[in-house]
Amino acid sequence: MQSLSQSPRDPAFVQNPYPFYEKMRSAGPLVHWQDYDVICATDYATIDTILRDRRFGRAPIAPIQVPPHLKPFYAVEAHSMLELEPPDHTRLRGAVLRAFTNRRIKALRPEIEALCDELIDTFPNEPFDLMETYGRPLPARIIARFLGVPEGDWRRLVDWSNNMVAMYQSNRTREQEDVAAAAAQSFSDYIKIQIDAKRASPDDSLISTLLTAHTAEKLTEHEVISTCILLLNAGHEATVHTFGNTVKTLLGFGLSPQVGETFINEILRFDPPLHLFDRIAYQTVEIAGHTFNPGDRVALLLASGNRDANAFKNPNSFHPDITDAKPLSFGAGIHFCIGAPLARLELEISLNRLWERKPNLQLSGAPQYADIYHFHGLESLRVTT
Repeated sequence: MQSLSQSPRDPAFVQNPYPFYEKMRSAGPLVHWQDYDVICATDYATIDTILRDRRFGRAPIAPIQVPPHLKPFYAVEAHSMLELEPPDHTRLRGAVLRAFTNRRIKALRPEIEALCDELIDTFPNEPFDLMETYGRPLPARIIARFLGVPEGDWRRLVDWSNNMVAMYQSNRTREQEDVAAAAAQSFSDYIKIQIDAKRASPDDSLISTLLTAHTAEKLTEHEVISTCILLLNAGHEATVHTFGNTVKTLLGFGLSPQVGETFINEILRFDPPLHLFDRIAYQTVEIAGHTFNPGDRVALLLASGNRDANAFKNPNSFHPDITDAKPLSFGAGIHFCIGAPLARLELEISLNRLWERKPNLQLSGAPQYADIYHFHGLESLRVTT
């Protein structure tokens, strides 16, 4: 197995990680990334295989040794379905799917369209940041409604989310850890207040749905809190980054979108919001000639698999009308993104509405990606209309 080095904080890598991924794929389906000291799966077939192989999972084999200053953060993680395996994962996911039905998601279309129009009506005449004005508030306000928390609180929900997901970034600092722990505590306290309110006055929100499952499926209050935080954090972050990356790509190529399922699959393949996702081996497993032992970690380079020439024709080009794109960006197997239908709907409506209302949208300066690996999204997106 080859071993390669590339700092994830290198400015050139932050702006364009794809040449390094190509180098990784050329070195083999499994490559040691020195800077992370981890074996990485680099090609589509290997990544897809591991995502679906139940001999790998997310939950650690041994208990995590949590330093005192991070206890609030890991108190949330301990009950997050993203970090659990069956039977707990099955129980939590089943409870959430009671709310995330296709019918309920589709019924949100008029609300999303109206919110898009409301936000577009606020666009100034001079250059402005499309992310702050449109890309970030839209999914945050929709998920706030879906959860059943006050929509006017969306800014602090996003602040807590941004501070918490910094824990997943490379080379995080002690200051970032302290901020993430404080955000986790504040977020948990906030959701606890909302839970108390829903118990007193139930409605059709996600929180009420989870509370209804409390007796039948034995969800604890900690599990309800962690699930709400996960859905806000994961749903908001991924949708915001995908929106920004998509608009940047379209304006860079001078394209007008006709956004449907095919288009969204292709943008998720071409420039996805999440580039690296871990799995842990639970058994002795041989993959691509390498033996993983129980407890071994493997990093799945989703964005690299999405550029694999063995899976996609001309993978470094953007093909908005491609019909065979099945990106790895939402994962696969039992951890496939539960919010994918909502994210797809928000992207379809927000992009189509944006170009319908503002057909002369143009970039105002070169967009820059933020130093937030292993996420991949823009610092800002300044445009004119």
